[in-house]
Amino acid sequence: MNFNTPTTTVLYSIEETIKTYRKLSQQNILQVVPDITVDQALVLLLLESNYKTQTEIANLIFKDYASMTRIVKLMIKKDYLIKTTDNQDKRKARLEITKKGKIIIKKLKPIIQINRETALNAISDEELEQLYETLKKITKNCNS
Repeated sequence: MNFNTPTTTVLYSIEETIKTYRKLSQQNILQVVPDITVDQALVLLLLESNYKTQTEIANLIFKDYASMTRIVKLMIKKDYLIKTTDNQDKRKARLEITKKGKIIIKKLKPIIQINRETALNAISDEELEQLYETLKKITKNCNS
């Protein structure tokens, strides 16, 4: 492979793929939940699967603390989340999904499945496994 310019590198292609997938996801999500972003949907799904602190969720969705704070404030305003003080550690905030947030999750799950099927269409399990392993190696190289 010939990678002569910044836009013909594997790393550029990874970034382009992520942005294209997020755009597809956002378009499809807006068809069923008109007032939610991909990041807000991710927050709901992460909270549903397991309790996480706001900092842990920020790290999982690649957001800085200030961005995560804005996302949470908007989600509280939309009545998707409530924020309470952790009983064990008063310095920590606990995020919980509201009834409205749980309804939103039910609406989102089929869309997320469609998004993944669309993005991964005609890619074999072997190709996905190889891609996953390669991406993990790149991440490891960057963290070394």
